[in-house]
Amino acid sequence: MLAATKIVITLLKLRIGVAIAASALAGLAATSGEAATAGQIVALTLAVLGASGAAGAFNHYYERESDRKMARTASRPFASGQLKAGPIWPITFASLLGASIVLAWAACGTMTALYVFLGAITYSLVYTVWLKRRTSWNIVVGGLAGSFAVLAGAAAIDPEPQWIPSILAAVLFLWTPPHFWSLAAAKADDYAAAGVPMLPVIAPEREWTMAILSYTAMLAALSLAPLFFGMGWIYGLFAAGGGGWFLWKSWKLYAQPSRKAAMATFLASLVQLMLLVAGVFLSALAG
Repeated sequence: MLAATKIVITLLKLRIGVAIAASALAGLAATSGEAATAGQIVALTLAVLGASGAAGAFNHYYERESDRKMARTASRPFASGQLKAGPIWPITFASLLGASIVLAWAACGTMTALYVFLGAITYSLVYTVWLKRRTSWNIVVGGLAGSFAVLAGAAAIDPEPQWIPSILAAVLFLWTPPHFWSLAAAKADDYAAAGVPMLPVIAPEREWTMAILSYTAMLAALSLAPLFFGMGWIYGLFAAGGGGWFLWKSWKLYAQPSRKAAMATFLASLVQLMLLVAGVFLSALAG
């Protein structure tokens, strides 16, 4: 039972799914309007987890051959042979996605369902199938997946765009490239062996470290913009703290590039996202 549970958690990339669901809930919390019901909150969480899980599982299935070439991914269920490839799997993943979209539509409306769908499709088809092996811009476009989660949460309150959740969606878009580029820099041999043209694998050191620093500076600055649209000092404190830490680690990576510094920057990106989401929730509660 424990082994099966571990396979499911890994296959559905639930750790990533939890972060995406938290981003969706942050979008909901940051939107002005009638408060969501408990049922809507639960449904939104399950819908985003299900859709992201379906996209993540498809990524495992589609990438199973290249995953075997990477130490970081060789133990994944399909890559390791714990699960055998077959047509039942894509059908299962598509069914999970379909059920998640229906749940989002029934509980939160058409726009939320559309954004949930777009997030899953961006990661599974646009990023995994189309862009990942074709261009170093792969994860830049792939960053839209997280942005759609924020917009899905916001649409559950108001289907019309609002400034604060839109800004947060843009922050998530800018966050994804330096997050993944830092990991790719720390695991460059893996990505090179698998033939994935992540920027740190194919570009000169000065170029990819500057790209990470530039994206981080933009997202750190943009994360403070909601203060001009009514977000309180609690949010500002958390956003400034997380953005400042991420920016400091990015600067250190630029100044003295190393795999250790790249991993430190990757971890700082996780801290920044956690603090940003926490700041939104706490600001809404204080509200």
